[in-house]
Amino acid sequence: MAFDLEAEVRDLAARRDIHDALCRYMRGQDRLDPVLHRSAFHDDAWVDCGLMNGSADEFVSFAQGFLADIEGSQHIIAQAQISVDGDKASGEVYFYAWHRTVEDGEPKDLIVAGRYIDEYACRNGDWRIVRRKELVDWARTDPAADAFLKDNDLPRGLRRGQDFSQTRAWPV
Repeated sequence: MAFDLEAEVRDLAARRDIHDALCRYMRGQDRLDPVLHRSAFHDDAWVDCGLMNGSADEFVSFAQGFLADIEGSQHIIAQAQISVDGDKASGEVYFYAWHRTVEDGEPKDLIVAGRYIDEYACRNGDWRIVRRKELVDWARTDPAADAFLKDNDLPRGLRRGQDFSQTRAWPV
């Protein structure tokens, strides 16, 4: 069987571009950047995250509102199994997500782990999500335990365009 370099390069480029869409999705959530968040989806995309299901616009509006009401979050992509077939692909993407919430005036850490079951499409050279179903494998809520951050003057991640990764306000 002959090795098809052109097909291999197309496959690798598709996986790279799908991974970029996954990263835009996660970063858009954590930085409260709805434009970046929405850029992970094609216009006709459908999302079911368990708490709501609907269009990409409805989902992004819901998720941005939910995340804006908590103190912070960090969503992490783990292993991703992606199968590419021409201009379509499917994937199972593991995630781990931390959320700082407040319950009865007490800070809590909500941790959710699960998988995204996705369908992707390449349209006009642009790979994005067209269908997503979020499955939660486990979750837990614990009292916040971050005395280390209170006892040390470390740079903190911010949201709504104020994060260092967005401002790049390097010292002169």
